[in-house]
Amino acid sequence: MDVTFDSPLRDILGARSANALYQGLEMETVGDLLGHYPFRYFQRGDHTDLTGLVIGEQVTVLAQVKAVMRKQMRPKNSGSGARSGRRGSILEVVVSDSHGNTLTLTFFNQPWRAKELEIGKWGLFAGEVSSFRGRLQLAAPEAHMLKDPDDTTEVDEFAGALIPVYSTTAKVPTWIIGNSVRIALDRTTFPADPLPTDVRSERRLADLPTAIRGIHRPRSFADVGYAKKRLKWQEAFILETALLQRKHQDDSQTRTRPPVERGLLEKFDSQLPFTLTAGQSDIGTAVSHDLGSTRPMHRLLQGDVGSGKTLVALRAMLQVADSGGQSALLAPTEVLAAQHYRSLQEMLREQIESGDITITLITGSTGAAERREAENAVADGSAAIVIGTHALIYDGVDFHDLGLVVVDEQHRFGVEQRDALRSKSDDPPHTLVMTATPIPRTVAMTVYGDLDTSRLTELPAGRSPISTHVVPESDPRWVGRMWERMVEEVRQGRQGYVVCPRVGDRAESDPEDEDDPNAPSSVVDTFEELRHGPLSSLRLGLLHGRLDPVEKSRVMRTFEAGEIDVLVATTVIEVGVNVPNATMMVIRDADRFGISQLHQLRGRVGRGKHAGLCLLATGSPADSAARDRLSAVASTTDGFELAELDLRQRHEGDVLGQSQSGKKSHVKLLSLMRDTDIIEQSRAAADKLVSADPHLDSAPTLAAAVRRLSVQRGEYLQKG
Repeated sequence: MDVTFDSPLRDILGARSANALYQGLEMETVGDLLGHYPFRYFQRGDHTDLTGLVIGEQVTVLAQVKAVMRKQMRPKNSGSGARSGRRGSILEVVVSDSHGNTLTLTFFNQPWRAKELEIGKWGLFAGEVSSFRGRLQLAAPEAHMLKDPDDTTEVDEFAGALIPVYSTTAKVPTWIIGNSVRIALDRTTFPADPLPTDVRSERRLADLPTAIRGIHRPRSFADVGYAKKRLKWQEAFILETALLQRKHQDDSQTRTRPPVERGLLEKFDSQLPFTLTAGQSDIGTAVSHDLGSTRPMHRLLQGDVGSGKTLVALRAMLQVADSGGQSALLAPTEVLAAQHYRSLQEMLREQIESGDITITLITGSTGAAERREAENAVADGSAAIVIGTHALIYDGVDFHDLGLVVVDEQHRFGVEQRDALRSKSDDPPHTLVMTATPIPRTVAMTVYGDLDTSRLTELPAGRSPISTHVVPESDPRWVGRMWERMVEEVRQGRQGYVVCPRVGDRAESDPEDEDDPNAPSSVVDTFEELRHGPLSSLRLGLLHGRLDPVEKSRVMRTFEAGEIDVLVATTVIEVGVNVPNATMMVIRDADRFGISQLHQLRGRVGRGKHAGLCLLATGSPADSAARDRLSAVASTTDGFELAELDLRQRHEGDVLGQSQSGKKSHVKLLSLMRDTDIIEQSRAAADKLVSADPHLDSAPTLAAAVRRLSVQRGEYLQKG
């Protein structure tokens, strides 16, 4: 029988082994098995450093047997003459590393293992690390003794100089995977290579069989390096080809939206009370050129908090309006949609009052009569700019001439939602994707690779500096001074925010937190604590995601009007909220937030003529990793620098791995931090290929790999 990568594992391993691999590691095919690469290698003569073991972890160690002791379990006397407790024997085996550190292996009712576990022998031992009477142990571990490499009488699956170690589960130890891989390698016919020959030869990359054999059965670490380089290239090249193919194939014709002399855009620019930054001007020129082209624009506009992305988007929307077209601005929350609506109304006040342009807002809480009026304005084209949430996607919202889709905070939307809005136009609309979350360059290439990327790195004139400090919640003096500082800020006519990590109302499914002194601060409890305590002299407002939409809108309008001194809120204010008079923010339990989120929250202050102050309150110890992360945020306001730090500190699986797509990941070896050169070079090679052959007719095996990737991870590729 011909065994291929698509063959079921049961065909070569039998039902029992195949079922174990499926239950433990979700492996179904030979390709799944051979794509499960070792994460480290033991070398004969080396021992595992046992000092690095962590209680509770599943581990595989390579160690040498130092002592074997058999003990009899004696039933206990219950006091009534009856005997109770377990009967049988315990085999205690002490193994050691090269530094004299020891680990106890405890086997229950397995006396026969004493013959196998000879003193001086080496073995692989797998199990969960625990502690018994102050000593580290593996209770009831799996064991695989290594044969003498000089003994030629039998062949051992680990007879090579390097022993591969695989990610495992308790029921599937590494040597079971290794043995299964050996069987698969001996019987499998490899598929055609997805990497084109010229790509491999130009960069001296191994072919697919050599790479797969080299990573699973290496003779040396040089073999491992050679194999990994090739497989990383394959991961990057297929990913970049998929992104670039989509980008090239979506070059269908659309209606041009060129600039118009003495139109809305020209009049708007002439009335601006400030000068555009160099970045706003340059990107505005690029966007204007894109809108005037027959090729639909696909542009990612990323900029730090307060860099002026909304102004760039508005100028694009005015250019589309000059052509008689409409623009849709899609926001992730009703708070942000309402904020955009009020902001654009203020910026276009003269044009609205003169009847030159109409702006419409549609959200899930829009009343029935108001919604019908808004939908009519959208359908007949009288509404040139339509702002809304997911409600814009639903049936009933039909555009007369949708020319531009602006997506704010792209990471909050899936590809289906974005494309559902784009489908409401006869001609493919232009698309401008905005994000205030600075994106490291390698992430932009691998997540937003189908978009032309623009960066706003300057802050517009008038933006004030923000100072950030860490406040230890364990010190009452610091905490008292923090609230005094908020009162002082308000007494000077300014406003502030207090941000909490959770809501804390009865609808929240964490009742066990109520009596937990370490539970994160809730916005409901904090609101009551402050209005009856240190901020009792101030006017406080409460805002969180579970409030009725009408109430949320009322609270925000009241805060913007200056009738609320301090807004106590959750992260619902994270993006888009613009109150220039707000100058101070306190973030409680700041260690509960990520670097990017803290930076976004901090960007809500310092938006006017007065300097901003952000205090990161935390109970984390001074020497903890959490405190180091907060100190890093406090040390800089450069969002792009923080984005790189965030990428280094979090697991890359959050960006490229299984947690991103919810499915088995195509990317297993590629590192955004360590493999920047491979990512950049593979993108250049993929762009060259796709530009010359958009449908990959010359590379059918690569085309098949791209199709599989698109099916498995299509949403990931566009969502990011």
